[in-house]
Amino acid sequence: MNTKKNISVCFTADQFKKYADRKSTVVVIDLLRATSVISTAFMEGVKAIIPVQTLDEALSYKGKDGYIVAAERNAKPIEGFDFGNSPFHYINADVEGKTLVLTTTNGTKAIYNAREHKVITASYINIDAVAKHLIDEHNDVILLCSGWKGVFNLEDPIFAGSLAKLLLKSDKYESNCDSMFASIQLLKSAEGDLFNYLSDSSHRRRLKSLNLEDDTRFCLSPPIKSDIIPILKGDKLVVL
Repeated sequence: MNTKKNISVCFTADQFKKYADRKSTVVVIDLLRATSVISTAFMEGVKAIIPVQTLDEALSYKGKDGYIVAAERNAKPIEGFDFGNSPFHYINADVEGKTLVLTTTNGTKAIYNAREHKVITASYINIDAVAKHLIDEHNDVILLCSGWKGVFNLEDPIFAGSLAKLLLKSDKYESNCDSMFASIQLLKSAEGDLFNYLSDSSHRRRLKSLNLEDDTRFCLSPPIKSDIIPILKGDKLVVL
């Protein structure tokens, strides 16, 4: 009897309703930079993260005891917030034990769209832990790429290809999803040098224009690794 579970890749947050089944585990990917930031913030001791849709909703937590607020729009930090969407904002910062309220252009929208499923977030920081968890759990998986404002971007599917490869290697998963096969082909095309492969991609150029190349390098090849798997419980991401 074939008991292999299925892997699907959804290329944008806006397409998710075509994949939604309310039973698969959804892995949200916003590699540059929200899910890399989420991994980093938990490593630095954040207690929980509340992903919200609007700047006003995030600002409603500002000044409340035990909360810090962070925002990004069009890759830029927003005035009036404690933090932006750079992993470097959280490293060695005073965040331990606090709840981070986060709103971003794409990643927090993807989390919201998938909220009726079991949702976890992934980046290259915690990819090994996420793969192990999914293999042990042995449920159907949807790798949800956040994309950019509803359209395809390059870096999220490449990460989906990396994670899908680990799942397929376990021999507990299979797929008939062309998006997944395309993701693995994109990963192969990069030939282990994601930074240069993505040099013409829209979001890398966007970050470069804002002098955020260090963020890009960090997210594509992080100097840190984490076993923490953020999972959505109610309206909060907490440590699984």
